[in-house]
Amino acid sequence: MDDKPPRNLKAMLSESKDTSELMVDLAYAALFFADEHMAAEVLELEERLNGLVHEMREVCVLAARSPRDAEQMSSVLHVVSAIERMANAAVDVSRIVTHHLGIPASLVADLAAAEEVSHRVRVRPESALAHRSLADVELPVEVGMRVVAIRRGKEWIIDPDGDETMMPEDVLILRGPPAGINELRELAGAPEWRPPTVVEDPAITDLDRAVDVLVEMKNVSEVAIGLAYSALLFNDQSLAAEVNHLEDRLDEMRERLEVWVLRSAADEVDPSPLRGLLHLGAAAEELGDAAQQMVWLVEEQEEMHPILRVALGESDEVITRVPVAPGSVLDGVSLAEARLEVETGFYLLAIRRAGRYVYRPRGHVRLAAGDELIASGPDEGQPVLAERCGYRLLEDDATGEIELVPASS
Repeated sequence: MDDKPPRNLKAMLSESKDTSELMVDLAYAALFFADEHMAAEVLELEERLNGLVHEMREVCVLAARSPRDAEQMSSVLHVVSAIERMANAAVDVSRIVTHHLGIPASLVADLAAAEEVSHRVRVRPESALAHRSLADVELPVEVGMRVVAIRRGKEWIIDPDGDETMMPEDVLILRGPPAGINELRELAGAPEWRPPTVVEDPAITDLDRAVDVLVEMKNVSEVAIGLAYSALLFNDQSLAAEVNHLEDRLDEMRERLEVWVLRSAADEVDPSPLRGLLHLGAAAEELGDAAQQMVWLVEEQEEMHPILRVALGESDEVITRVPVAPGSVLDGVSLAEARLEVETGFYLLAIRRAGRYVYRPRGHVRLAAGDELIASGPDEGQPVLAERCGYRLLEDDATGEIELVPASS
């Protein structure tokens, strides 16, 4: 814990949200790269988060001077508990690597084919990245990957802004399409990286089915977390209901996973490497349970402390919802053509279309006027996303409220 603690509850809530999400990203990335150093960084972040959680609880207790204060502060403690639960699930994922529980090569290969992955790279002293700012390099444009954190010695810089200069020996944590990894590593002066491959077997085995279920569980759990934060931020009952639906799906998938793993164990001489699959399934379900815990406040129409909305809206990774206007840049465009992550830095969690949600939409999905995009990304990317949807972003100087105004007005 080398950083000074944030001075107020709002800052601590924002930082704890960002830290827990980074822990989940790093834990899955450690699994993907079988990287014990990356898994160890999850444990370092856990120590940082534990300090934040302890301090936030102290602040909440000290701030409750009346029954009314206590009622509002209980909502903050409820969210803090859910964030801590997510972080604990991330630690469980990282332990699959540190405890060598075993993960089949087919799972790692499937994770490598994901549309977005996390990556870790060290900046070499003589590389093209050393002593340059993030804004100068424009990694999202050059390689399609964005820096979500920098570790400098024992210091963590979570979601750095464009003015941050990359120094030799900095460890960059990035997210983006796997196609950008080798170009990124070349810029950082790092050795070439080769994605894992497995020999294709035309016969579908029980292990194949287990791996497919597990990859889907990972995807669904990540979407559930994003939608849970969205439901809190917008106090949206329909989003809360969708989170519950996703949690139910995770429960069902874990039951299927256990069946396929147990069946595949019968074909293995040593079934012990399959333990990692069961461990990972439990962690993914726990992430869904934490998301469900968070939206309970919305479902029960509990009075929430105003600081929750402010903190979630001002965290490094903000959540926004923007409708697609007729005739806008995105009207009629596929997600592959839109390149939202490269152009805006925002990652699409879901599309609300005709009262229903399309989760984690893929590149072939075509946007249309009337679609409502629910996305997370850096605050500075909000005006760009709004512009591509056909709107201008206006902020009220007095209240800080953000309003979408049609670009034609």
